[in-house]
Amino acid sequence: MGYAKSVDEFFSQPSPFQKHLLHLRETCLHTGMTETLKWGIPVYVAHGKNIAGICAFKSYFGIWFYQGALLDDNKNMLINAQEGKTVAMRQWRFTEHDRIDEQLILSYLLEAIENARSGREIKPAKSKPLELPIELKQALDNDHILKQQFESLSISCKREYAEYIAEAKKEETRLRSLEKTIGLILQKKGLHDKYK
Repeated sequence: MGYAKSVDEFFSQPSPFQKHLLHLRETCLHTGMTETLKWGIPVYVAHGKNIAGICAFKSYFGIWFYQGALLDDNKNMLINAQEGKTVAMRQWRFTEHDRIDEQLILSYLLEAIENARSGREIKPAKSKPLELPIELKQALDNDHILKQQFESLSISCKREYAEYIAEAKKEETRLRSLEKTIGLILQKKGLHDKYK
């Protein structure tokens, strides 16, 4: 699915999971949470906190619980979608053939809402300062428009670009990575936006 500009656009995009996504939406709305769009996906909010989000990819769709690590996951439905990167967030993935157990999902949602109401949350550890590879630093220093666009990005997006360039071993690969990065920065796009 592409990067949606509204909740309705997200749910109207062609997807083999469309009816399942709408079912998840109904379940989330049934709880009384507020529906909004953040990071190109529908996010459900209660007590001023992001509770859950609905996502769809090529091979699966799912529901994200922003403080999922606090949930009593006795059915073992939740996974850490980015092991080593996320601490609190958990994802419940489905494929086209999975049966959606609305009551079970609802129980997870209600527990997550109660956790938010009572102030339970896992706060991310302070991250280390952003370190830019020399190639990116020089490109930013030499182009004030590029630097402006880069500064307008989120810290996680900046970090993705820096790591993408720095992880290349050979100089020519680093320069190719830099060229790709410059084009995306000027478009105000994240490195991985096409997968969202």
